[in-house]
Amino acid sequence: MERVPEPELMDEAEQARAYAEADFEAPHERFVELLNDAFGSEALRGCVLDLGCGPADITIRVARHHPACTLHGVDGAPAMLQLGKAAIARSGLEQRIRLIEGYFPGADLPRRHYDAVISNSLLHHLADPMVLWEAIAVHGQPGAPIFVMDLMRPASREQAQRLVDTYASGEPEVLRHDFYHSLLAAYRPEEIEQQVKTAGLSLQVRAVGDRHLTISGRL
Repeated sequence: MERVPEPELMDEAEQARAYAEADFEAPHERFVELLNDAFGSEALRGCVLDLGCGPADITIRVARHHPACTLHGVDGAPAMLQLGKAAIARSGLEQRIRLIEGYFPGADLPRRHYDAVISNSLLHHLADPMVLWEAIAVHGQPGAPIFVMDLMRPASREQAQRLVDTYASGEPEVLRHDFYHSLLAAYRPEEIEQQVKTAGLSLQVRAVGDRHLTISGRL
């Protein structure tokens, strides 16, 4: 199945609220588990850049699991960031997490280089996937842990619909709609392998389950 691009930003209020309120407990905790498997439970130190942080649920989870780090979360959608700031206030982590509105390339970040770079579910939104890999190459310190998790495009629209029915049957229609179209917009492992090779990065691409893949390694 050919990739079908979708809008890069999720900035409608209803869409942002549905995403923030959805039950992402399993995949978001899985993100942290796989991150820890890749680099160790105490690997993240210093300042971590979270690209496409959305409402900051994963940003908060990483902060809790890795108390030796601070995080800068970047997203281009003000509605998502507003929800993220409220979630951070509720978590009591305001001193360790800062959210920045920014769009790559050209986002104005507080730091030039970061001690680690993470990202969840940003890649499939990008019309030009090289934007993500170039941002990682520019803003990561040499040797920095890199961990990206994203959806994996299924073989057919029918398979995409089955995944929606399996994992989002109880979610609002707006979220089911977005999940389906995100699956159609996702990249295949071999496509991502070519992207990171083109970017000059030595990162491992690995399918993890029936709908996700990870891209990890060090700069």
